[in-house]
Amino acid sequence: MAFWCPHLICLGFHKIPRAEGRNDVFSGLYVYFDEAPEVVVYDFACQLSDYAMAREPEFFKDTLFVVDEMHAKGHSSCSQASFSSNYMQCSPRLQEVNTSAAECSNSGLSRIRKSVSYMGQNHAILLTYVYICVWNRRRERELQKKKEKERNQLQITVNALVL
Repeated sequence: MAFWCPHLICLGFHKIPRAEGRNDVFSGLYVYFDEAPEVVVYDFACQLSDYAMAREPEFFKDTLFVVDEMHAKGHSSCSQASFSSNYMQCSPRLQEVNTSAAECSNSGLSRIRKSVSYMGQNHAILLTYVYICVWNRRRERELQKKKEKERNQLQITVNALVL
């Protein structure tokens, strides 16, 4: 299981022995983060929210748990208060959040899934770590190039206005 920021950079990961459950996500957030994130976008955030607040209400008191747009369609018995699309209508901060960041990034991890399945735990974790380091470095370089391009465009615009 991996934790992704909206910029598609992996913040951390941990190995889970079986199918992912609420406790795995809760534990990852609680153990690896000094303070809880402001927003957690997760496909079962409706259940994770209750679970996290029951176990560590002080830690998660300022955290908004929302179901990503892709998975919200399948949550017919959940309150719409859990859907990211409802918050996006009134919160400019959430309008900029890529709610599919984890899905996109997890598809990248699927490239090593088969190799990892044939490895022992130590080698699997090492390969995952190296893969994520390379992934993150590529993302950082892409973001740097994008910022540089924007700066150059701004400079061209400023020069054109001065002339």
